Amino acid sequence: MGFIIKLIRWIFKKFAAAAVIVALALAAGGLWLFLKDTIDFSQWRQDVVNVLNGQRSEINAALDDVQNRLNRLSAEITAEQARAAGADHVIAQLHELESTWDRLFGNPEQQKANAAQLEKMNEMRLALKTKITALRRELTRTTWEIDGLKIALGKLDAQITAAAEKKSRVMHYLETAWDYPLGRDLVQFPVKIWVYLFLGLYFTGPSLAKLILYTCVAPVITRGRPVRLAETLPAMPAVTESRVAIDLPLVSGQRLWVREKFLQASDEGVQRQTRAVLDWRIPFTCAATGLIELIELKNNSATAQDRQVTLAHQDDPHCELAVLTLPLGAAFVLRPSFLAGVITTADARLRIRRRWQLFRWQSWVTGQFRFFEFNGPCALVIAGVRGVRAERLIDRPGDALPARRTNQDATVGFTPNLDYQPVRAETFWSYYRGMNPLFDDLFSGRGIFLTQAIATPGDTAGMRRFWSALWASAMRIFGL
Repeated sequence: MGFIIKLIRWIFKKFAAAAVIVALALAAGGLWLFLKDTIDFSQWRQDVVNVLNGQRSEINAALDDVQNRLNRLSAEITAEQARAAGADHVIAQLHELESTWDRLFGNPEQQKANAAQLEKMNEMRLALKTKITALRRELTRTTWEIDGLKIALGKLDAQITAAAEKKSRVMHYLETAWDYPLGRDLVQFPVKIWVYLFLGLYFTGPSLAKLILYTCVAPVITRGRPVRLAETLPAMPAVTESRVAIDLPLVSGQRLWVREKFLQASDEGVQRQTRAVLDWRIPFTCAATGLIELIELKNNSATAQDRQVTLAHQDDPHCELAVLTLPLGAAFVLRPSFLAGVITTADARLRIRRRWQLFRWQSWVTGQFRFFEFNGPCALVIAGVRGVRAERLIDRPGDALPARRTNQDATVGFTPNLDYQPVRAETFWSYYRGMNPLFDDLFSGRGIFLTQAIATPGDTAGMRRFWSALWASAMRIFGL
């Protein structure tokens, strides 16, 4: 029942949007014609009626001519039929005179004259038959011509009545815009044809495009070479379980850069200050992902005493945090938009390596050209919707190489020694309904990748959902 309601709602939205499109097209066309037109509307209407009346008079005159021709043809056919009947009568009489007695004992001269007369009458009868057939064909064509003229006369009468009764200037310009020719040279059609084509694309275009992408494009992309950013890693990262609130111990000499909305509480002995940008080497990336105006917390305690900092999202109760620890030699490819905070030593610089993949054709199709690789030693605080899950790829009996796929919208990051490639969504229906993107992320090798518990933070609708999807696509292009 819920599916039927959603289907009805979807159809209603589609037709409502189509009605708005047609209304806007007509309104724009009508306004353009109104601004372009300098003719008085009342005078124009009278001129149109006069022109239509002139055309009506011409059709009536043509109809009278055709009717006269029809009468003449009917009379001519009747006359020729009478002549043919007379010829048949003479031929019958001549056949009665052709008896055996007359052939044996009759007058030869008379018989010869009768034979010549019979031949002449047969020729005349054949000519009359041919002429009558031609006259009947012409009579049929003339009847069709009369029917056509009557139809044209009826259309003209309807146009004259409509023009005489037309009192709305708005309707006049809307009707004119609907039939206005649009295009150039050979490709020129009335506006209504273009509107029909656009509506056809509006209703069937997205479905057809998704079908082509799923059946033709996606299989080709999945056969591409996977991305591997590092052959081996000297050390692997460690991940804690995600929680709504986490307590972080800052040992002496450590500092924490955290987004303001994630800082809930901290010990009094922690030194605070503002950090404008996470990394000045990537200012635009930091601005796009919210890594600006961070709070910097330092533990400068001389007694080597740990200071506690509590982190939790202040506005979103569904957001959970996990800590990814990168020892020396470890690295992790992460989308900066999932980063809530970073822990480093006071004298260490955060090492972020940008890895571009511009010359891979699968990058152009999937829309991800850049990867951000965070290198240890440091700890990353990662925020995910409903939690962050760590997927560890380990050897399993029967598998030559461990591999696991995940929803592309849920991927947070992965260790750079894994093979990363897009694979087509498992079912077309889930992709068509927007439940799954066209590609899933496939990771293979021996390493770790992180995902959100769910792919999106919630169900937004309308234009907000459109702009959210557009912004997410732009963020994906630059690996954010």
